[in-house]
Amino acid sequence: MDQQVQACFVGIDVSKDHLDVAVRPTGAARRFAADELHTLVGFVQQAGPTLVVMEATGGLETAVAAALAAAGVAVAIVNPRQPRDFAKALGKLAKTDAIDAAVLAHFGEAVRPEPRPLPDAQTRELEALVMRRRQLLEMLVAERCRLSACRVSSMRKSLELHIEWLRKQMKDLDKDITKSVRNSPMWREKDDLLQSVPGVGPVVSSMVLVSLPELGTLNRKQIAALVGVAPLNRDSGKMQGKRSIWGGRAPMRAALYMATLVATKRNDTIRAFYQRLLIAGKAKKVALVACMRKLLTMLNAMLRSGSRWKSNEVSAPA
Repeated sequence: MDQQVQACFVGIDVSKDHLDVAVRPTGAARRFAADELHTLVGFVQQAGPTLVVMEATGGLETAVAAALAAAGVAVAIVNPRQPRDFAKALGKLAKTDAIDAAVLAHFGEAVRPEPRPLPDAQTRELEALVMRRRQLLEMLVAERCRLSACRVSSMRKSLELHIEWLRKQMKDLDKDITKSVRNSPMWREKDDLLQSVPGVGPVVSSMVLVSLPELGTLNRKQIAALVGVAPLNRDSGKMQGKRSIWGGRAPMRAALYMATLVATKRNDTIRAFYQRLLIAGKAKKVALVACMRKLLTMLNAMLRSGSRWKSNEVSAPA
């Protein structure tokens, strides 16, 4: 009788200078310098992993994931909160790079996150542009808050100059993002569909292309949960708590929120739905989240069918 091959899982903790690797169930562990990618790939291949798990670390993980994927190794990049909560559930409160790598390997074995193909170079470029725009927007908001509180004229002049510079940088980035989207036939088609919806502009559309590639491939419940706009139960025994949203992809949810605010004023379907909820006694925040979910569902259905927005699309499920 052939001996059954034991599944193997590898966790890699990525930092600027080091790559910590842990193998489960053998317990093997090793640290590599950040520039030892070739050696790391050979070590991982020798382990014969079923899956390699890494955290999303703002782009540091991309080169490692790309090298492993090119070598035919299945890689899953997960939200850092998931393995951290997993470690806490196991009672592992200490945190070092080596411990994190071991937790990632254990998380892979227990949860089996689904490996996803890496974005191509064009997608990574658009992702970098969108991320930079978000950073500039955060700086712009912070500088505006400082300006409103500042009473020193010389300092106000400095803040005003910086705000003007940030606005120009964002304007230039918007042009680059639009150019990147329009130069891709696949993205151009999706962008046209998305921007046909009142309330969805180029910023939200580019965010969808980068942060939500699954749009149009999942059902309405799955896509709502993925973004984090699905109401979650909080019940225990006889206590029934309020339903609330939690988790999901925060940047995508923030973009969807802004699109929904505009849609409640300019989109006939969303505006009517929003007013209906308010008349029924729903709080504004609750009504807005419901409209976010409805708008997301509509976008999902449009990309699945390849159809543009129709103003009488009131029958789309919420």
